Amino acid sequence: MISKVTFWPCFAGAIFFLAGLIAVCKESTEARGWDKVIVLGRTFVAAPLAIFSAEHFVITQAIMEGVPAWMPFRLFWAYFVGAGLLAAAVSLTLKRQLRLTATLLALMFFIFVLTIHLPNLTVHLRERLFWTIALRDSCFGAGALALATAPANRQRAEHRGIFLRLARLIIAVVLVFFAAQQFLYPRFAPGVPLPKMTPNWVPLGPLWSYLCGAVLLFAAVSILRNKHARQALAIAGFLMAVFTFLLYLPLLVMASGVGQIIEGLNYVGDTLLFGGALLLLAQASPRDATASSVSPANP
Repeated sequence: MISKVTFWPCFAGAIFFLAGLIAVCKESTEARGWDKVIVLGRTFVAAPLAIFSAEHFVITQAIMEGVPAWMPFRLFWAYFVGAGLLAAAVSLTLKRQLRLTATLLALMFFIFVLTIHLPNLTVHLRERLFWTIALRDSCFGAGALALATAPANRQRAEHRGIFLRLARLIIAVVLVFFAAQQFLYPRFAPGVPLPKMTPNWVPLGPLWSYLCGAVLLFAAVSILRNKHARQALAIAGFLMAVFTFLLYLPLLVMASGVGQIIEGLNYVGDTLLFGGALLLLAQASPRDATASSVSPANP
């Protein structure tokens, strides 16, 4: 029998991914060039959020252990975050209340960084995994922050510009760090630089890490120079989707046992959500490479 611990996260992720594809079908058909990829950003974020939401309800005790010990009602917060992730996935898929959802989602990820990841990092400064996790969630939060700036209400363009510049800076820093990890540790699986090694069945294994590092570095430079950032982020986001479906999804299918399946799901979710965050920033970035970084993006 299929365990509910593994069934519901898989089911939730698949349902929201398919629903997201249907929801953006018209936008993708009407889009041109890399915009056909950029419009998938919300779907690439919603599906992983649905996976992580289901995990909060089926492995609640394990999730609860990640809540800081000083916080009261730790079980409540595990369920509360799960419900919030599900609500965000629904909002992104249906394209309802996007600004509110994106703002709260960004706030949630930044709270994770400040209350969980940074305290852990101060104790493990020499371990790259803790740097990766802190920067990963910072990137997720920055992608949501970029989405919150996208609606074209020009009355508050200046304030949106500040937050968009912040999102661009955070993601540029994350991309530089992740690119460096890909070059320094090419035998680890490409994407978010976590501990999983590239399987032996993958042809030209280290080459994919070098390619990933080069693309991420190119995207970071494009953001910092404010030149071709939209296209560079679209390419990087698309590459993360390729890794998700050609590397991490097969690893999930081949996994055996609850622990391995949950780990495989998390790799699928992390990589796709990373790509989605890059696409959200691409959507908020100006189409004209010479335009100011504070210019409101076309929806």
